[in-house]
Amino acid sequence: MTTYKDIKNAYQRISKHINKTPIFTSRSLNSKTGAELFLKCENLQRGGSFKMRGAVNAISQLTEEQKKKGIVTHSSGNHAQAVALSAKLLHIDATVVMPNTSPKVKIEATKDTYGANVVLCENSLQARQSTTKKLIDTYGYTLIHPYDNDAVIAGAGTAAYELLLQIKNLDFIFAPVGGGGLLSGTSIATKGFNKKIKIIGVEPENVDDAYRSLQSNRIQTNETTNSIADGLLTNLSERTFSIIKKYVDRIITISEEQILFAMKFIWERMKLVVEPSGACSLGGVLSNRIPVKNKKIGVIISGGNVDLSDFFEKYSRKISGF
Repeated sequence: MTTYKDIKNAYQRISKHINKTPIFTSRSLNSKTGAELFLKCENLQRGGSFKMRGAVNAISQLTEEQKKKGIVTHSSGNHAQAVALSAKLLHIDATVVMPNTSPKVKIEATKDTYGANVVLCENSLQARQSTTKKLIDTYGYTLIHPYDNDAVIAGAGTAAYELLLQIKNLDFIFAPVGGGGLLSGTSIATKGFNKKIKIIGVEPENVDDAYRSLQSNRIQTNETTNSIADGLLTNLSERTFSIIKKYVDRIITISEEQILFAMKFIWERMKLVVEPSGACSLGGVLSNRIPVKNKKIGVIISGGNVDLSDFFEKYSRKISGF
Protein backbone atom coordinates (compact mmCIF):
# COMPACT_ATOMS: atom_id res chain seq x y z
CA MET A 1 0.00 0.00 0.00
CA THR A 2 1.16 3.52 -0.80
CA THR A 3 2.52 5.33 2.26
CA TYR A 4 2.75 8.92 3.43
CA LYS A 5 6.50 8.75 2.84
CA ASP A 6 5.85 7.68 -0.76
CA ILE A 7 3.74 10.82 -1.27
CA LYS A 8 6.37 13.11 0.24
CA ASN A 9 9.04 11.50 -1.97
CA ALA A 10 6.78 11.83 -5.00
CA TYR A 11 6.31 15.52 -4.29
CA GLN A 12 10.06 16.08 -4.38
CA ARG A 13 10.44 13.93 -7.49
CA ILE A 14 7.80 15.67 -9.60
CA SER A 15 8.17 19.25 -8.39
CA LYS A 16 10.12 20.43 -11.44
CA HIS A 17 7.50 19.04 -13.82
CA ILE A 18 4.25 20.28 -12.25
CA ASN A 19 2.59 23.54 -11.32
CA LYS A 20 2.21 24.41 -7.66
CA THR A 21 -1.47 25.10 -8.06
CA PRO A 22 -3.09 28.07 -6.30
CA ILE A 23 -5.73 28.18 -3.58
CA PHE A 24 -8.86 30.17 -4.41
CA THR A 25 -11.35 31.48 -1.86
CA SER A 26 -14.77 33.09 -2.15
CA ARG A 27 -16.58 35.34 0.32
CA SER A 28 -19.86 34.21 -1.24
CA LEU A 29 -19.04 30.56 -0.61
CA ASN A 30 -17.98 31.24 2.95
CA SER A 31 -21.16 33.19 3.60
CA LYS A 32 -23.32 30.49 1.99
CA THR A 33 -21.79 27.65 4.03
CA GLY A 34 -20.83 29.42 7.25
CA ALA A 35 -17.37 27.89 6.83
CA GLU A 36 -13.97 28.83 5.41
CA LEU A 37 -13.49 27.12 2.05
CA PHE A 38 -10.15 26.75 0.29
CA LEU A 39 -10.33 25.46 -3.29
CA LYS A 40 -7.22 23.61 -4.46
CA CYS A 41 -7.31 24.41 -8.17
CA GLU A 42 -5.91 21.41 -10.02
CA ASN A 43 -7.85 22.68 -13.03
CA LEU A 44 -4.83 25.00 -13.36
CA GLN A 45 -2.38 22.10 -13.34
CA ARG A 46 -0.36 21.24 -16.44
CA GLY A 47 -2.56 19.14 -18.70
CA GLY A 48 -5.61 20.63 -16.99
CA SER A 49 -5.99 18.17 -14.10
CA PHE A 50 -4.41 16.46 -11.09
CA LYS A 51 -3.66 13.47 -13.34
CA MET A 52 -0.37 15.07 -14.32
CA ARG A 53 0.98 14.41 -10.83
CA GLY A 54 0.45 10.67 -10.89
CA ALA A 55 1.49 10.19 -14.50
CA VAL A 56 4.83 11.96 -14.21
CA ASN A 57 5.58 10.25 -10.88
CA ALA A 58 4.96 6.78 -12.31
CA ILE A 59 6.75 7.34 -15.61
CA SER A 60 9.82 8.93 -14.03
CA GLN A 61 10.42 5.78 -11.96
CA LEU A 62 10.50 3.34 -14.86
CA THR A 63 13.67 1.39 -15.58
CA GLU A 64 15.82 2.38 -18.52
CA GLU A 65 14.66 -0.74 -20.36
CA GLN A 66 11.02 0.17 -19.79
CA LYS A 67 11.62 3.73 -20.95
CA LYS A 68 13.31 2.45 -24.07
CA LYS A 69 10.38 0.21 -25.02
CA GLY A 70 7.77 2.87 -24.31
CA ILE A 71 4.54 3.11 -22.33
CA VAL A 72 0.84 2.62 -22.93
CA THR A 73 -2.39 3.57 -21.20
CA HIS A 74 -6.11 3.61 -21.94
CA SER A 75 -8.16 6.70 -21.26
CA SER A 76 -10.67 8.97 -22.94
CA GLY A 77 -9.74 12.14 -21.10
CA ASN A 78 -7.48 13.65 -18.47
CA HIS A 79 -5.21 10.67 -17.88
CA ALA A 80 -4.58 10.34 -21.61
CA GLN A 81 -3.36 13.91 -21.82
CA ALA A 82 -1.34 13.62 -18.60
CA VAL A 83 0.49 10.50 -19.76
CA ALA A 84 1.16 12.01 -23.19
CA LEU A 85 2.54 15.24 -21.72
CA SER A 86 4.60 13.44 -19.05
CA ALA A 87 6.11 11.14 -21.66
CA LYS A 88 6.96 14.12 -23.84
CA LEU A 89 8.72 15.88 -20.97
CA LEU A 90 10.68 12.72 -20.10
CA HIS A 91 11.46 11.88 -23.75
CA ILE A 92 9.63 8.56 -23.77
CA ASP A 93 7.36 7.18 -26.51
CA ALA A 94 3.74 6.90 -25.39
CA THR A 95 0.74 5.14 -26.90
CA VAL A 96 -2.75 5.97 -25.69
CA VAL A 97 -5.78 3.78 -26.39
CA MET A 98 -8.88 5.96 -26.67
CA PRO A 99 -12.53 5.12 -27.51
CA ASN A 100 -13.54 6.17 -30.99
CA THR A 101 -16.29 8.25 -29.39
CA SER A 102 -13.81 10.44 -27.49
CA PRO A 103 -14.22 14.17 -28.10
CA LYS A 104 -12.16 15.27 -31.07
CA VAL A 105 -10.48 18.01 -29.05
CA LYS A 106 -9.19 15.44 -26.52
CA ILE A 107 -7.85 13.15 -29.23
CA GLU A 108 -6.14 16.07 -30.92
CA ALA A 109 -4.64 17.32 -27.65
CA THR A 110 -3.28 13.87 -26.81
CA LYS A 111 -1.87 13.30 -30.30
CA ASP A 112 -0.98 16.68 -31.78
CA THR A 113 -0.27 18.87 -28.75
CA TYR A 114 1.47 16.30 -26.57
CA GLY A 115 2.80 13.92 -29.21
CA ALA A 116 1.43 10.52 -28.19
CA ASN A 117 0.48 7.77 -30.62
CA VAL A 118 -3.31 7.42 -30.36
CA VAL A 119 -4.97 4.06 -31.06
CA LEU A 120 -8.76 4.16 -31.32
CA CYS A 121 -11.02 1.33 -30.17
CA GLU A 122 -14.69 0.63 -29.55
CA ASN A 123 -16.32 2.49 -26.67
CA SER A 124 -16.24 -0.16 -23.95
CA LEU A 125 -13.94 -1.03 -21.06
CA GLN A 126 -13.43 -4.48 -22.52
CA ALA A 127 -12.30 -3.00 -25.84
CA ARG A 128 -9.91 -0.62 -24.10
CA GLN A 129 -8.36 -3.38 -22.04
CA SER A 130 -8.07 -5.91 -24.87
CA THR A 131 -6.56 -3.35 -27.25
CA THR A 132 -4.07 -2.28 -24.60
CA LYS A 133 -3.11 -5.90 -23.85
CA LYS A 134 -2.47 -6.59 -27.54
CA LEU A 135 -0.12 -3.60 -27.71
CA ILE A 136 1.73 -4.73 -24.59
CA ASP A 137 2.07 -8.28 -25.92
CA THR A 138 3.31 -7.02 -29.31
CA TYR A 139 5.65 -4.20 -28.30
CA GLY A 140 6.50 -4.80 -24.65
CA TYR A 141 5.05 -1.49 -23.50
CA THR A 142 4.68 -0.75 -19.77
CA LEU A 143 1.14 0.01 -18.66
CA ILE A 144 0.55 3.27 -16.77
CA HIS A 145 -2.87 2.53 -15.30
CA PRO A 146 -5.12 5.54 -14.63
CA TYR A 147 -5.49 4.71 -10.92
CA ASP A 148 -4.64 1.08 -10.09
CA ASN A 149 -0.94 1.85 -9.64
CA ASP A 150 0.92 2.74 -6.42
CA ALA A 151 3.10 5.41 -8.06
CA VAL A 152 0.05 7.02 -9.69
CA ILE A 153 -1.75 7.08 -6.33
CA ALA A 154 1.29 8.61 -4.62
CA GLY A 155 1.50 11.30 -7.26
CA ALA A 156 -2.22 12.04 -6.98
CA GLY A 157 -1.77 12.42 -3.22
CA THR A 158 0.67 15.27 -3.70
CA ALA A 159 -2.24 17.62 -4.49
CA ALA A 160 -3.60 17.20 -0.96
CA TYR A 161 -0.09 17.27 0.51
CA GLU A 162 0.59 20.58 -1.23
CA LEU A 163 -2.76 21.93 0.00
CA LEU A 164 -1.86 21.00 3.57
CA LEU A 165 1.43 22.87 3.26
CA GLN A 166 -0.43 25.92 1.94
CA ILE A 167 -3.36 26.06 4.40
CA LYS A 168 -2.97 25.17 8.07
CA ASN A 169 -5.47 23.64 10.50
CA LEU A 170 -8.01 22.21 8.08
CA ASP A 171 -10.93 20.26 9.54
CA PHE A 172 -12.09 18.51 6.34
CA ILE A 173 -10.90 17.75 2.82
CA PHE A 174 -13.49 16.97 0.16
CA ALA A 175 -12.40 15.14 -3.02
CA PRO A 176 -14.25 13.48 -5.92
CA VAL A 177 -14.14 9.71 -6.38
CA GLY A 178 -14.28 7.63 -9.55
CA GLY A 179 -11.68 4.88 -9.77
CA GLY A 180 -10.37 6.04 -6.42
CA GLY A 181 -6.81 7.10 -7.23
CA LEU A 182 -7.24 10.72 -6.18
CA LEU A 183 -9.30 9.91 -3.07
CA SER A 184 -6.81 7.20 -2.08
CA GLY A 185 -3.81 9.49 -2.41
CA THR A 186 -5.67 12.35 -0.73
CA SER A 187 -6.61 10.21 2.25
CA ILE A 188 -3.10 8.81 2.74
CA ALA A 189 -1.52 12.26 2.49
CA THR A 190 -4.05 13.81 4.85
CA LYS A 191 -4.06 11.16 7.55
CA GLY A 192 -0.26 11.06 7.41
CA PHE A 193 -0.15 14.82 7.90
CA ASN A 194 -2.84 15.00 10.59
CA LYS A 195 -5.10 12.08 11.54
CA LYS A 196 -7.76 14.45 12.91
CA ILE A 197 -8.63 15.87 9.48
CA LYS A 198 -11.68 14.13 8.06
CA ILE A 199 -11.73 12.93 4.44
CA ILE A 200 -14.99 13.06 2.51
CA GLY A 201 -15.35 11.46 -0.92
CA VAL A 202 -18.02 12.85 -3.25
CA GLU A 203 -19.64 10.80 -5.99
CA PRO A 204 -22.54 11.32 -8.45
CA GLU A 205 -25.60 9.48 -7.18
CA ASN A 206 -26.17 8.09 -10.70
CA VAL A 207 -22.85 6.21 -10.47
CA ASP A 208 -22.59 5.53 -6.75
CA ASP A 209 -20.51 2.35 -6.81
CA ALA A 210 -17.92 3.63 -4.32
CA TYR A 211 -20.63 4.61 -1.84
CA ARG A 212 -22.28 1.19 -2.19
CA SER A 213 -18.92 -0.56 -1.98
CA LEU A 214 -18.23 0.96 1.43
CA GLN A 215 -21.74 0.09 2.61
CA SER A 216 -21.47 -3.54 1.53
CA ASN A 217 -17.73 -4.01 2.14
CA ARG A 218 -17.46 -5.39 -1.39
CA ILE A 219 -16.61 -3.70 -4.69
CA GLN A 220 -19.78 -2.76 -6.56
CA THR A 221 -20.31 -1.77 -10.18
CA ASN A 222 -22.82 0.48 -11.94
CA GLU A 223 -25.58 -0.57 -14.30
CA THR A 224 -25.45 2.83 -16.00
CA THR A 225 -22.84 5.50 -16.72
CA ASN A 226 -25.41 8.25 -17.10
CA SER A 227 -23.67 11.19 -15.42
CA ILE A 228 -22.35 14.51 -16.59
CA ALA A 229 -19.25 13.83 -14.48
CA ASP A 230 -17.55 11.75 -17.18
CA GLY A 231 -14.27 11.56 -15.25
CA LEU A 232 -15.93 9.62 -12.41
CA LEU A 233 -17.53 6.74 -14.31
CA THR A 234 -14.92 4.08 -13.51
CA ASN A 235 -15.13 1.55 -10.68
CA LEU A 236 -12.82 1.09 -7.72
CA SER A 237 -9.98 -1.42 -7.90
CA GLU A 238 -9.02 -3.74 -5.04
CA ARG A 239 -6.02 -1.48 -4.43
CA THR A 240 -7.98 1.75 -4.14
CA PHE A 241 -10.85 0.11 -2.25
CA SER A 242 -8.50 -1.17 0.45
CA ILE A 243 -7.05 2.33 0.93
CA ILE A 244 -10.43 4.03 0.99
CA LYS A 245 -11.76 1.56 3.56
CA LYS A 246 -8.79 2.29 5.81
CA TYR A 247 -8.54 6.08 5.59
CA VAL A 248 -11.69 7.72 4.18
CA ASP A 249 -14.21 8.86 6.79
CA ARG A 250 -17.26 8.96 4.54
CA ILE A 251 -18.45 8.95 0.93
CA ILE A 252 -21.51 11.01 0.02
CA THR A 253 -23.47 11.22 -3.22
CA ILE A 254 -24.91 14.26 -4.98
CA SER A 255 -27.38 14.75 -7.83
CA GLU A 256 -26.64 15.88 -11.36
CA GLU A 257 -28.34 19.17 -10.53
CA GLN A 258 -26.02 19.70 -7.56
CA ILE A 259 -22.99 19.03 -9.76
CA LEU A 260 -24.20 21.54 -12.33
CA PHE A 261 -24.95 24.13 -9.65
CA ALA A 262 -21.43 23.85 -8.22
CA MET A 263 -19.89 24.04 -11.69
CA LYS A 264 -22.00 27.07 -12.59
CA PHE A 265 -21.14 28.80 -9.30
CA ILE A 266 -17.40 28.38 -9.86
CA TRP A 267 -17.65 29.59 -13.45
CA GLU A 268 -19.81 32.63 -12.70
CA ARG A 269 -18.63 33.75 -9.27
CA MET A 270 -14.96 32.70 -9.28
CA LYS A 271 -14.23 32.95 -13.03
CA LEU A 272 -12.67 29.49 -13.10
CA VAL A 273 -13.21 26.88 -15.82
CA VAL A 274 -13.95 23.62 -14.02
CA GLU A 275 -15.23 20.35 -15.46
CA PRO A 276 -18.22 18.55 -13.88
CA SER A 277 -16.03 15.92 -12.19
CA GLY A 278 -13.89 18.66 -10.69
CA ALA A 279 -16.93 20.50 -9.34
CA CYS A 280 -18.25 17.44 -7.48
CA SER A 281 -16.19 18.10 -4.36
CA LEU A 282 -17.66 21.59 -3.98
CA GLY A 283 -21.09 20.14 -4.75
CA GLY A 284 -20.57 17.82 -1.81
CA VAL A 285 -19.85 20.73 0.52
CA LEU A 286 -22.90 22.65 -0.73
CA SER A 287 -25.17 19.60 -0.40
CA ASN A 288 -25.29 19.99 3.39
CA ARG A 289 -24.79 16.24 3.78
CA ILE A 290 -21.85 17.03 6.07
CA PRO A 291 -22.13 19.73 8.79
CA VAL A 292 -19.36 22.23 8.01
CA LYS A 293 -20.39 25.41 9.82
CA ASN A 294 -17.43 27.19 11.45
CA LYS A 295 -15.00 24.66 9.94
CA LYS A 296 -12.00 25.08 7.63
CA ILE A 297 -12.58 23.07 4.47
CA GLY A 298 -10.13 22.02 1.78
CA VAL A 299 -11.81 21.30 -1.58
CA ILE A 300 -9.92 19.46 -4.31
CA ILE A 301 -10.98 20.85 -7.71
CA SER A 302 -9.63 17.97 -9.75
CA GLY A 303 -9.71 19.29 -13.32
CA GLY A 304 -10.86 21.83 -15.86
CA ASN A 305 -10.87 20.05 -19.21
CA VAL A 306 -14.28 20.91 -20.61
CA ASP A 307 -15.13 20.15 -24.24
CA LEU A 308 -16.46 23.44 -25.58
CA SER A 309 -16.62 22.33 -29.22
CA ASP A 310 -20.39 21.77 -29.17
CA PHE A 311 -20.91 25.15 -27.52
CA PHE A 312 -18.86 27.03 -30.08
CA GLU A 313 -20.40 25.09 -32.95
CA LYS A 314 -23.84 26.06 -31.69
CA TYR A 315 -22.96 29.73 -31.39
CA SER A 316 -20.41 29.98 -34.21
CA ARG A 317 -22.60 32.22 -36.33
CA LYS A 318 -22.96 34.71 -33.52
CA ILE A 319 -19.20 34.98 -32.93
CA SER A 320 -18.01 34.60 -36.53
CA GLY A 321 -17.10 38.27 -36.72
CA PHE A 322 -14.35 37.98 -34.11
